[in-house]
Amino acid sequence: MPTDVTPGFVSNPRLDRGLAYGGDLRAILSLERAEEARAAVTGWEGYAPTPLRDLPAIAETLGIAQVLYKDEGKRFGLKSFKALGGAYAVDRLVAQTGKAGLTVACATDGNHGRSVAWGAQRAGIEAVIYVHETVSAGRAEAIRGFGATVVREGRTYDDSVRACTEAAAANGWQIVSDTSWPGYEDVPKDVMQGYALLAMEAEEQGARPSHVFVQGGVGGLAAGVLSHAWEKHGAERPILVVVEPENAACLLASARAGILTAVGGDLDTIMAGLACGEPSILAWRLLEQGADAFMTIADTAAGDAMRLLATRGVVGGESGVAGLAGLIKAARDPALRAALGLGSSSRVLCYGTEGATDPDVYRSIVGRSAEEVEP
Repeated sequence: MPTDVTPGFVSNPRLDRGLAYGGDLRAILSLERAEEARAAVTGWEGYAPTPLRDLPAIAETLGIAQVLYKDEGKRFGLKSFKALGGAYAVDRLVAQTGKAGLTVACATDGNHGRSVAWGAQRAGIEAVIYVHETVSAGRAEAIRGFGATVVREGRTYDDSVRACTEAAAANGWQIVSDTSWPGYEDVPKDVMQGYALLAMEAEEQGARPSHVFVQGGVGGLAAGVLSHAWEKHGAERPILVVVEPENAACLLASARAGILTAVGGDLDTIMAGLACGEPSILAWRLLEQGADAFMTIADTAAGDAMRLLATRGVVGGESGVAGLAGLIKAARDPALRAALGLGSSSRVLCYGTEGATDPDVYRSIVGRSAEEVEP
């Protein structure tokens, strides 16, 4: 069993950095299918690589060489990296099955549902999006803005997943989920494959990180980022640290238990996009072998990171700053610095996965609007 270096941190006991990215893993995600996703997404109207921001003042404060922040705050106008996943999976479904009579459905904390709704609108099909009781009114209304039907059901994200699954079976809808479960794997592969484009863009923009801090949630983004680095760079890939909210740390719990593990409770966190209690089985197959470490952060750390970015003129949403908040926590803790090999020559890449996806919530935390921070 792993021994925590400090509370809320687990080095992956099953990591083997010499392990080749084998065929079983490539059956989930691969460079070949990542190139297919890139060819599709880069052909969409409005596509442009999102900025890779260098934050030297933050790096100096943390005693490391470089902090890079891949800023997804304006991706396709959806303000989130999720635009690359759900909408791509919708496109794939339409290409495979046609759009006659096709209705897509998913559960969401906000951003994935927005992407699926947008993808459905682009394809000219119907979308039904399930949200749980703590998803903000602003996020639900943004989904409706793309013509989707929004159903509010369930106390947590995982409750909404189950409700959506039952409704889809009863109504003949096609689920487009960013998580996977036994018997449902093909579409989530497409969703995660779209996420790999973030890593591809960052590398083409000059990122050569020694470390990557990436958000957890169900694990889809972390798996997408890991798959690209692992297959392309093998043992020379960056150290990858998965960051989760303290109250919704299903991936850390899985690493600690040595088996896919769900966490209960109300999963209450301001990092709404990461309020997930059950890992994706597909994502976990990659992360359990290839992620270097798992850690948690408090809600206060996310708020502090949002305000810190705002002083640099960068808008980062509550879930979007989790990787940066994890880096800040690790860099300021001698035990974590040592465990992760963080030092004066370290170059760290963080994925800023969302901007102000709910403007009212953003203002309440930062004290200024997104437009005031980043005109």
